[in-house]
Amino acid sequence: MFPRRPLAAWLAGARGGGLLGLLANQCRFVTGLRVRRAQQIAQLYGRLYSESSRCVLLGRLWRRLRGRPGHASALMASLAGVFVWDEERIQEEELQRSINEMKKLEEVSSVFQSSGVERRLPEPKSQTEEDEDSKVREQPWEMVMDKKHFKLWRRPISGTHLYQYRVFGTYTDVTPRQFFNVQLDTEYRKKWDALVIKLEVIERDAVSGSEVLHWVTHFPYPMYSRDYVYVRRYSVDQQNNVMVLVSRAVEHPSVPESPEFVRVRSYESQMVIRPHKSFDENGFDYMLTYSDNPQTVFPRYCVSWMVSSGMPDFLEKLHTATLKAKNMEIKVKDYISAKPLEVSSEAKPSAQASERKNEGSCGPARIEYA
Repeated sequence: MFPRRPLAAWLAGARGGGLLGLLANQCRFVTGLRVRRAQQIAQLYGRLYSESSRCVLLGRLWRRLRGRPGHASALMASLAGVFVWDEERIQEEELQRSINEMKKLEEVSSVFQSSGVERRLPEPKSQTEEDEDSKVREQPWEMVMDKKHFKLWRRPISGTHLYQYRVFGTYTDVTPRQFFNVQLDTEYRKKWDALVIKLEVIERDAVSGSEVLHWVTHFPYPMYSRDYVYVRRYSVDQQNNVMVLVSRAVEHPSVPESPEFVRVRSYESQMVIRPHKSFDENGFDYMLTYSDNPQTVFPRYCVSWMVSSGMPDFLEKLHTATLKAKNMEIKVKDYISAKPLEVSSEAKPSAQASERKNEGSCGPARIEYA
């Protein structure tokens, strides 16, 4: 038996060594125990249940614990290595918001008919947009490029050194269906976009048709290549004669960060297409809204120049690829006629959805980069 240490002496030692230090050590000890316990639980369920059953179980746990302090559901999902669609799928509201922006842009069409007269795009006024976008909306749009069939604006994103960009353009020599399909066809893009290093569908949501993709692309020398993990969803509304494609960055457990690339964690893109007549007749207007954080060390004006010059170049390459598809030089999958869940066989469907039908590693690398 060890002799008991008087309480006064213990407190004195605590003061000398720092009472806060003792509390910190205790907190670390308790946290370590809980993390190990969570790992043990994950391993236990991994042995007892199939992958699809684990996904359903964690999905229910996520919904139950969502919003509680500590986000225990996120921890459980991360430990089990699953992607929880309930939190990450693109919702109908996001698609409709992009369509509404296109409508507002059409309402101020006089801006597009002028040449250098209107230098700023009128700010949209919408009660349905989310509050989190208010800081972006309060900034005015500044025109960067004004051509006959191509308008480019930008506006600063509050609290950052970045810009959000918006393009309004028109093509009259290809159909909306062809232009839309070329954007969605990942296999075809590997052929017409020389910057693509890797582009593949990782997983698909059987509920909404949303897909998670991993995209690795070259950046101008001497910058490192960038990689994106993002979710996308498209919709074709034949009744209202409009098509929309929305994408945004997400995290997926099967695609950990690689030291070979710089992970872009902030990325959003919305493309809306309005046919002049129908989906299968030449002629349409389109609106592309885009923002990302390429995590470069270059000044703001350099990044702005790269994006402002790169976006027209990308759209022209997309247009040229569409012309080749139109001339039957390349066969492109028809995403509009096919159902969202039938368009690709390269991705595994969401395990949560599969279970519903039956019922009724490495951390980020810290590297210096340009």
